[in-house]
Amino acid sequence: MARLNINGRVVEIAVEDDTPLLWAIREQVGLTGTKYGCGVAQCGACTVHVDGVATRSCSMPVSAFDENQKIVTIEGLSPDGSHPLQKAWVALDVPQCGYCQSGMIMAAAALLAANPKPSDADIRGEITNICRCGTYNRVQAAIKQAAGGNQANG
Repeated sequence: MARLNINGRVVEIAVEDDTPLLWAIREQVGLTGTKYGCGVAQCGACTVHVDGVATRSCSMPVSAFDENQKIVTIEGLSPDGSHPLQKAWVALDVPQCGYCQSGMIMAAAALLAANPKPSDADIRGEITNICRCGTYNRVQAAIKQAAGGNQANG
């Protein structure tokens, strides 16, 4: 049994200790916005926040977490889609296939929380998620729009 604080709600789930957090979120809790991509924490499709830090959930066992840590998924970022990043994603038509986008948005949200006015170099350095469709320029533009568009180019 594991007790996790997911999107502000403590849930008790029956899983093995070595079950990846991703599978607990998707299969036991039923939140399917967080995606499986590679299984080795490289692509970022599985990105969630743990205490505000972007964390790749596919390679982290449930046993690494407890109910005192706040886990936020894409569903918990803004249930009604009103987060500035979600609005910018829609306004700039960022996704193509969309598969990686929830993880991309979660990584971007953590970046903006830590650095509200990132430069282009900051964005390129921090957003290491993989998008097979190659929407990186639109992702960068959406992050800048969500941040207010006043960042230094660099």
